[in-house]
Amino acid sequence: MNELKYADIKIGDKASFSKTISESDIYNFAGVSGDFNPVHINEEFAKNSLFKTRIAHGFLGVSFISTVLGTKLPGPNTIYLSQELQFKAPVKIGDTLTAECEVLEKTDKKKILKLKTTVFNQTGTSVIEGIATVLKYEST
Repeated sequence: MNELKYADIKIGDKASFSKTISESDIYNFAGVSGDFNPVHINEEFAKNSLFKTRIAHGFLGVSFISTVLGTKLPGPNTIYLSQELQFKAPVKIGDTLTAECEVLEKTDKKKILKLKTTVFNQTGTSVIEGIATVLKYEST
């Protein structure tokens, strides 16, 4: 894979990653993160929640943003500096999420990028919105 160079990245460039959320994704994320909130893993508990069914961890969807940043745009050698987030809608088992990152700003001297980060579901509903700041490291 050819690594994208900082100089080749333009404002407005976009990249995305999509995945359908399965029950095993939720259990695996709970195991890795230690977040066993019953709204994620217990259907009987979740029936009485605000959402009336189990929902995925918010940071499971956020992790797809990291996938885009580290593998597609800007790609390998990207250092995540910060992420502002707003959770807009719940994610349920069977939802297909698409994380999209769009370059908003470039700081050429330090090779820092600001990207609009959005995760939406199969109906086009935005479930996560934010701004990422990353450093595109390039060896000399």
